[in-house]
Amino acid sequence: MDRPPAIALLGLGEAGSEIARDLVAAGADVRGYDPRVAAPDGVLPRRDEAAAVVDADLVLSVNSSSDALPALRNALPGLRAGTVWADLNTAAPGVKRALADTVAGRGVPVADVALMSTVPGRGLRTPMVVSGEGAPRYAALLAGFGVRVELCEGPVGTAISRKLLRSVFYKGVAAAVVEALAAAEAAGAGEWLRENIATELAAFTAGDVDRLVTGSHRHARRRAEEMAAAAEQLRELGVGARIAAAARDQLRELMAPELAADQDGSRRAR
Repeated sequence: MDRPPAIALLGLGEAGSEIARDLVAAGADVRGYDPRVAAPDGVLPRRDEAAAVVDADLVLSVNSSSDALPALRNALPGLRAGTVWADLNTAAPGVKRALADTVAGRGVPVADVALMSTVPGRGLRTPMVVSGEGAPRYAALLAGFGVRVELCEGPVGTAISRKLLRSVFYKGVAAAVVEALAAAEAAGAGEWLRENIATELAAFTAGDVDRLVTGSHRHARRRAEEMAAAAEQLRELGVGARIAAAARDQLRELMAPELAADQDGSRRAR
């Protein structure tokens, strides 16, 4: 391709506008559409999705999970064979697969792009994991602008699945920290717990991951009782015990095989 690739941005909010500005600065031919946000300098504004994608080599859909499918459907009248449709939204794997189904037979390869960090402050340097039929072409088109992506083997839905699996941990940790610190502040121990959490996280290793899993199974009964007490304390402090209660309930589920074995042993003893 002698000319720079034409790239369409659908969604020019916080993430989309920053990516668009980086592409313009790198010399890309960029056009965009957002019903609520004006196009940044250097981005050719288009009147709707179909107009934005009509001459694009690559489409970056950067709006929201709820808008991912409508954006594609609205763009279909202007979408030509050979254009790569890249969905950068954090949507469920099923939504990503529905995108591929929508353009099946049209010659439009879909790239499932999982943004593995926040875009503000990073723009095109945001780590990306990409899967699906359109992944290699996506990587090739952006490579000319210094963008490096991690290609992930598998169909559309594979990349976002990895991000969401990781989100269970990261967002779960964030929720636990928020709840624990709220309770610690109410108990007058906020600074102590903050330092304790920071120290523990800084020292965390892969071996600790294994110990968390094996310890939860091996000591489920004792830990369930501990988290029941923790949930009770939070309620006494006037703090919602959502995470503490969820941990208690999960540990009680892990106790089920142990309780069944105890009951079986009791029956045999009689």
